[in-house]
Amino acid sequence: MSVLEKVNEPKNLKGLTKEELKALAKEINEAVLYKVSNVGGHVGPNLGVTEMTIALHKVFNSPVDKFIWDVSHQTYPHKILTGRKHGFTDGHFHDITPYTSQDESEHDFFTVGHTSTSVANALGYAKARDLTGDKGNVIAILGDGSLSGGLALEAINNAGDFDGNFILIFNDNEMSIAENHGGLYRELAKLRESNGQAEKNLFKAFGLDYKYLEEGNDIEKLTALFEEVKDIDHPIVLHIHTEKGHGYDIATNDKEHWHWRAAFDLETGELKNKPSGKSYSSILMDYMDQQMQAGQPILAINAAIPGAYDLKTFANKYPKNYWDAGIAEQFTITFGGAAALAGAKSFIFHNSTFVQRAFDQFVHDLAINKEPAVVFIKGDVISNSDKTHQGDFARGWISNIPNITYLAPTSEEELLAMLDWSMTYQDGPVVINIPEHGVESRPAHITSFNQAQYDMIKSGQDVALIGLGGLYSHAEKVAEELAKHDINASLINPLFISSLDKKMLDELSESHKVIVTLEDGVLDGGFGQKIASYLGSKDVKVLNYGADKEFNDIVPVAELYKRYRLAPELMTQDILEIL
Repeated sequence: MSVLEKVNEPKNLKGLTKEELKALAKEINEAVLYKVSNVGGHVGPNLGVTEMTIALHKVFNSPVDKFIWDVSHQTYPHKILTGRKHGFTDGHFHDITPYTSQDESEHDFFTVGHTSTSVANALGYAKARDLTGDKGNVIAILGDGSLSGGLALEAINNAGDFDGNFILIFNDNEMSIAENHGGLYRELAKLRESNGQAEKNLFKAFGLDYKYLEEGNDIEKLTALFEEVKDIDHPIVLHIHTEKGHGYDIATNDKEHWHWRAAFDLETGELKNKPSGKSYSSILMDYMDQQMQAGQPILAINAAIPGAYDLKTFANKYPKNYWDAGIAEQFTITFGGAAALAGAKSFIFHNSTFVQRAFDQFVHDLAINKEPAVVFIKGDVISNSDKTHQGDFARGWISNIPNITYLAPTSEEELLAMLDWSMTYQDGPVVINIPEHGVESRPAHITSFNQAQYDMIKSGQDVALIGLGGLYSHAEKVAEELAKHDINASLINPLFISSLDKKMLDELSESHKVIVTLEDGVLDGGFGQKIASYLGSKDVKVLNYGADKEFNDIVPVAELYKRYRLAPELMTQDILEIL
């Protein structure tokens, strides 16, 4: 019997020998690799904390002692040790969530998928413990670049004023998603080099006790450290140096690309389904290169996600024109907007699920000051992602901020037209939603975006289909279905997400019985509702199609399309019933 077969809950660790614990670490890593090689997932972050997780569960008594994790991509070993190892076997990969979940296990306390939250969450738990007379250690586990996030630093500052048991583990694997950036991480490197003895110590500056462990993948030394601080009566930081991807050479040799990986071959590391063809990211990088060659002062900015846009292509060629802020979305918007106001051409790159952390900066800095930066957003679509990374909310909140020109191209040509226009536009910020349904080729009939102007692709009667961005091609499919019923629908490409072409909407309301909007985001507060509100006094029926306001958790897109009646045949049924 393997060691892992004997471990079904944390208490099973207590009597294991040193040799058995080492064997257990190897078996946990094999289980993690087996799962992620089959269905994809976070590789390096999980492999790097296996030994630390084993030591935590050996020394402390979960769930009385509370482990409060930061980004959940460090929690696969924790899940395996807390009764969820079945989720790493064939046929059960999706039986457990890819993040911590209090609904899934008594050993989890929050549903967490984003970064920099653990210290504030844990401090809240520790404060409540003391107020209610409860017992137990509270341990926050922070890592993978999360320290640069504003919330983490705010929480550490407040932890300096806390009077009671509080243990902060800083898992220092020298990496964020990609490499770390900023002066903070240079000083952390000096702490590592000096075995924690460097004069400048961020944690002590906040008033916290501090201990350093260099051998962060050594179970025996980790166990000794945790025994030393167990039941401590004041806040302390345990700065632990780990290796991202530990135990899997392919991952340790290329830490950035092995932070997260789609399904791959375990022996070679090669992806099982390699992407092919042109991408909107490559189009953007080629465009930026052309503008740099023409002498434009491009400044490419992102928050620790260069791989999402292949930004390293640009960074390697123009290092002075590239800025990776680390996990600091708020900073990128204020910094990039100010640079644009001062004469640079800021191109700011974000993922929808992460950029929501910068809502205030969009409002207070970018929009109020009319800063002419260009923000690109990917992932704002109805997808099969987990609820902690659901990206289809951005349209709703961005589209309700004044002074922002918010655009949705449907093709390569339209994206390039928007980029050309944005290079000379100085009256405010531009946000461009990057389509997620593959690169399409479609002529750009509109090349100026100073005011809303929808593109009438095909003029028909009775039914007008307005398909936004990536769902314009979906509207085309609905038109094909309606044609089978002898209905010649109008097709409109709106291009603008938040601004209305009132002239065209008035004309459509006079010549059509039904106006249908399609969008790839949440309906409440979104594109379609704005059109419905404007046409409320008109004698025309408006149907809005998009996502309900809800959290979805790894639901197949086809199932969501049926739920929201976004499938072309279902929309066609609805339209026919109204007609």
